[in-house]
Amino acid sequence: MATAETVDKLRTEALKAHYARLQRWGFAWALWTAILWGAWYVPGTALWYEKPYVDIPADQMGMRLAATAVMTWIHAIMVFAFLLLWNGALGKIADYGRTLVRFRRISKWYALASLCGGPLAIFGSYMAMGFVGPVFAAVTSLFYPVIGAVVARLWYKERITGRAALGMAIIIMGGIAIYGPSLFGELDISSNHVWLGYVGGIMSALGWGLEGAVAARAIDVSDPDAGIQCRFSFEVLFWGILILPFLALFTQFPIGTLVVDTLTHGRAMLWIVLASACHAYCYTSFYKSFTLIGVGRGEAIGNLYAIFALIFIAMFTLQLPEWYFIIGLVLTVLGSFVMFSEPAESVAQLRDTDTGPKTP
Repeated sequence: MATAETVDKLRTEALKAHYARLQRWGFAWALWTAILWGAWYVPGTALWYEKPYVDIPADQMGMRLAATAVMTWIHAIMVFAFLLLWNGALGKIADYGRTLVRFRRISKWYALASLCGGPLAIFGSYMAMGFVGPVFAAVTSLFYPVIGAVVARLWYKERITGRAALGMAIIIMGGIAIYGPSLFGELDISSNHVWLGYVGGIMSALGWGLEGAVAARAIDVSDPDAGIQCRFSFEVLFWGILILPFLALFTQFPIGTLVVDTLTHGRAMLWIVLASACHAYCYTSFYKSFTLIGVGRGEAIGNLYAIFALIFIAMFTLQLPEWYFIIGLVLTVLGSFVMFSEPAESVAQLRDTDTGPKTP
């Protein structure tokens, strides 16, 4: 007959194995986030070389931002469609409906997350690219895990160990090593509008960092698969009911023409569909990682998108990366291993509000 000491030992070993399983699943989902996020850059960039976007001059930033709004709205609709297929296959359509209608307690957080990740982060990133440069935009976005981790820590006391913080710092250094050499060649203080690029860079980092913290708050009381579809439901509504109608009514931008031209050009829609597929399941993986390993860890591993973006771009353009890519690769992989090597028990209780272990 087993003694109390033996029972306690077996229970401890079972819990340790359970937490190790949660850690492996969490990092696996976060890694898929990085892979799909990096893959998104190929169709996302190619879209700008198709009609009607290729005809917009680079110096017409207002028109380009209006076109981005149209592009983002159609993109969000396609993401919603892919997520509908995902939740339909999982039998979670009813869960999505129940989550969406509980606005006061649950879906209000997904509405806020859609504002942070949509108009704030995406538009901020395009501002940074337009007024400073794409490398600057990528560098500023790499700091979003720090913002997400700090907000999660201050808001609902999410725990970040010293080793996890060190891993985050190393991954961010890897991203800077990848984009840094080109960054210094893009900064041009002689431009009268360069300050808008700096503001946009701050917006992108704040937006994606805040989205992670807000989404994790919602995931505490809902299913992440249903939650991510709620998040894109609100983004579709924000763009389609508020932002685009406002631009059409109070500006001279041809919003309706841009929508029709996008929908009627097959090559443009092909790239949007491919980009939306990457984005839909990237976000699905993103939100699942939050509930298993926390906001800071999930976003830090997601920062590996810099590596995968350059790999996928090199595959399609047949242009090999520069020497500093290798340095960035080593640093980001090292940072990931530093985070993954922390004890599995460190994810046993991510937040003070937790009532028990999560399940993937």
